[in-house]
Amino acid sequence: MDARKIPNRNVSSYDEEFDIVVVGYGYAGGTAAIEAADAGAKVLLIEKNSVPGGISICSYGAVRSAKDKNAAFDYLKTTNGGRTPDDVVRTLSDGMAEMEAYVRKLASVNGANVRTNQEKAKGANYPLPGWQTFYHTWIDRVPNFDARSAYPWANGAIDGVHLFKTLADNLEKRNVEVRLSTRALRLIAADHGNEVAGITIQGPKGISRIKARRAVILATGGFEGNDDFRKQFWEGMPVLPAAGGQNTGDGIRMAQDFGAALWHMWHFHGSYGFKHSDPNYPYALRTKRLPDWSPGREEEANIKMAWILLDKSGRRYMNECQPYSQDTTQRPLHYFDPVTQSYPRNPSIFICDEKGRKMYALGRPTSNDEGIRYDWSQDNLKEIELGILKRANSLSELANIMQVDETRMKESIDRWNAACAAGKDSDFGRPAGTMTTIDTPPYYGAPVWCVVTNTQGGPVHNARRQIIDSFGQPIPRLFSAGELGSLFGHLYMSGGNIAECFVSGRIAGRAAAALSAIGADSPRVPLGATVD
Repeated sequence: MDARKIPNRNVSSYDEEFDIVVVGYGYAGGTAAIEAADAGAKVLLIEKNSVPGGISICSYGAVRSAKDKNAAFDYLKTTNGGRTPDDVVRTLSDGMAEMEAYVRKLASVNGANVRTNQEKAKGANYPLPGWQTFYHTWIDRVPNFDARSAYPWANGAIDGVHLFKTLADNLEKRNVEVRLSTRALRLIAADHGNEVAGITIQGPKGISRIKARRAVILATGGFEGNDDFRKQFWEGMPVLPAAGGQNTGDGIRMAQDFGAALWHMWHFHGSYGFKHSDPNYPYALRTKRLPDWSPGREEEANIKMAWILLDKSGRRYMNECQPYSQDTTQRPLHYFDPVTQSYPRNPSIFICDEKGRKMYALGRPTSNDEGIRYDWSQDNLKEIELGILKRANSLSELANIMQVDETRMKESIDRWNAACAAGKDSDFGRPAGTMTTIDTPPYYGAPVWCVVTNTQGGPVHNARRQIIDSFGQPIPRLFSAGELGSLFGHLYMSGGNIAECFVSGRIAGRAAAALSAIGADSPRVPLGATVD
């Protein structure tokens, strides 16, 4: 059904009524539904995918936590580069200081085991004010639970599945109604003004109009699955999604329909990765994630990265192992050369040798779509057989396969090997502990592309997670949660979106439930008030 053909005003009747409708069943939507239900609201939680979890379930499940909320605020304010208001940043810093306790509260429902790295935490990704306050909280075991059997299509980290299972058990305990394979089409306006009164949805039984007596909470994630959005909002092309094909910007469009302002649309979390040789496989395959390190503490980076990257001319152009490589390494690939009118780094050429091939699985696929799963082989031989990685007995042969200038490629590799022997990458500052020579045949190469893991952009929101219109006013009864309009506007931090999902879900769920039913004389909590 084309959502443009669905009326959003003058709806005379509804098929069902709930107090709150939450759109999107990842960490954020699940948390919002829990909090709203605990406040006494009748909640409907819908998810357009046939399996729950969104891309949340694919995550590492490491909920970013903080020992001191003020130190956390200092760090987050700096990393947002002035692009996010202080009161909005404050909601996340305060919430991170409560995250360990909140995860433990959720875990009490099923006896899940919670652990932290508070005592041995290395802090945040960058040595900015307040960095030392941060640590992670995980759920590393759920009793009598087999993750692969329960969620066979969730291809990510096991701790992310454990965290989602714990969230799902909390929803089940509260009898929140969950509907999968149910798509949100368009918000419905009240008879007066720009107030949200409900939502039109499409599920297995067809199209229905749901009245939302108190509010609608959009937790639809980002737009990594929307090719048009990727082309319009980002400089580099193409940018391939690592997962989240269902994240097509539905929440952005629905909010814009009510006049929502947008922010952070340029900012996404990503790296670089391979294309599958099967053209029907829908996602890029990210390269292996090595441990993060912080500038000034390069000695922490002591695991070898098996590869280097060259541009299409055969030149090395970047530090392949940046402090948080799964976040910022996509940025150099966006470079556009006005002389050649091309993107000379996208794709780049990934090169390693036989030593590197044997180190570990070079790729790390993620997905959460029914019927789709690819598991990378530990020795990389399956990927060679499939043609994802190309094997050559000499650098000359590899240059020919990769269609790159042989002389320039050899010069780049010779320079790299000399830097490894010297123990210092004078060109781009890659940490010495990650450096390893490329000198043992056979050699391996592959094109690698700019990859988006998840987006940060979307509708502007205030500290109560009310979505804000283009004139700076809250859109009545419309809230957001999670990475739909994430507050991260400059530099991301590992585990930050996971914490944001829980923090924003708590805020949105409580704030929405605190409203009186539509048509009542006044809301139980004034729209500008804060909710503890």
